[in-house]
Amino acid sequence: MFEEPEWAEAAPVVAGLSPATSGPRPAAAAQIKGSRHRQLLATLRVLEAASLSQQSTSLPGSDSEEEVERKKKRPKKSSSSSTSAKVGEKRKECQKLGLPQDDCEDHQIEKKKCCKQALLSNDSAKEEKRKRKCQKEALSNSAQHVDNVDQTDHKSQKSSNTNVSPKPSPGSSSPKPLSTLTRKQWRNRQKNKRRHKNKFRPLQAPDKISAEASKASTEESEVHPTLKPDNHEARAAALRARMSQRLDGARFRYLNEQLYSGPSSAAQRLFQEDPEAFLLYHRGFQSQVKKWPLQPVDRIARDLRQRPSSLVVADFGCGDCRLASSIRNPVHCFDLASLDPRVTVCDMAQVPLEDECVDVAVFCLSLMGTNIRDFLEEANRVLKPGGLLKVAEVSSRFKDIRNFLRAVTKLGFKVISKDLTNSHFFLFDFEKTGPSQVGLKAQLAGLKLQPCLYKRR
Repeated sequence: MFEEPEWAEAAPVVAGLSPATSGPRPAAAAQIKGSRHRQLLATLRVLEAASLSQQSTSLPGSDSEEEVERKKKRPKKSSSSSTSAKVGEKRKECQKLGLPQDDCEDHQIEKKKCCKQALLSNDSAKEEKRKRKCQKEALSNSAQHVDNVDQTDHKSQKSSNTNVSPKPSPGSSSPKPLSTLTRKQWRNRQKNKRRHKNKFRPLQAPDKISAEASKASTEESEVHPTLKPDNHEARAAALRARMSQRLDGARFRYLNEQLYSGPSSAAQRLFQEDPEAFLLYHRGFQSQVKKWPLQPVDRIARDLRQRPSSLVVADFGCGDCRLASSIRNPVHCFDLASLDPRVTVCDMAQVPLEDECVDVAVFCLSLMGTNIRDFLEEANRVLKPGGLLKVAEVSSRFKDIRNFLRAVTKLGFKVISKDLTNSHFFLFDFEKTGPSQVGLKAQLAGLKLQPCLYKRR
């Protein structure tokens, strides 16, 4: 009824099964169909195993030499064409055998999975090769960059932080990632390189070193004997000048304190007993005033030049007569000691002038004693009615300017102008309105100014 094909008997042998015996067949048709179906499934499994073994040879590392050469000669699209041809043959065989279409489709799906795995394995191998090549190039570039950094100057060393990593060993499959150096590590590496370079530098011969030392000693012996006496004398002179300057500064501070802490009569006796003390005091005072941006004497002289030159001026505490030398007006100069032939030595509370004979009275940094009221009353006596009183004093001496101005007005004056813009001194202009309006025993607190004491520097 149904003849078995030739490959049906050989299939069990290939699969490791015993050959089917041609014994009496069962009578039931269902049993015959089931046995035939089992045999066909067994043969199909054998064929699938054979095809899988052929496909596994396409994986890397499992190809034989002949197959590798054959693949090289074969075009790239042959793999896909061969797989499609094999799939068509398998379909025909399934149709001849009468197997259901689902089994053939499952077989095709498995076939496609195997092909995809093979392609993915090939792609992964290529990607690994490409990654290794990129890593080798990065390592070579980093090594070149380190060499270039060593040759650059200090500016490029500050701005560049290179990435350096050791080369991977040939046996290791995955190279180590590039490690970034910190600033401290990079500096230590540069120091080690410099030490390594200096280690192999040629040393100077001891003869040369001894010769250079002998030359230096001879030069010192030639130069120093001539310079030593001069240096000693210069140092001694500088030391003497420094000590005398300190001594003069100390004496100036002492005299300045005596002038501000006592009445004008005591100061006059002090300078009469020691005429050099006034010269020393005046020298120290001028050295202090030179540091100011503007000296008050120059400001008062500029104001008086704008007035008629016929006005008579009385300068209380004239010093070196700088105001008289700066203007064309007739000037009466008064002070406790004389530094100029034009100076009249006297107490400024009692000047040798007649009443109402002066147009302008000037007190430029000279309200120094404790009897300031006597100075201002004497200026009122010698000034003409409507005469001008100009006062310039150190700004740090005033506690309350309003009290000072109120006290001066009680002595017979009127405030015309005041200039408080200067950082070192204040300048006031008063006009005589008449005699003093207070009695001799009346106390004026606004006239008590703070002493101008200089600190040791």
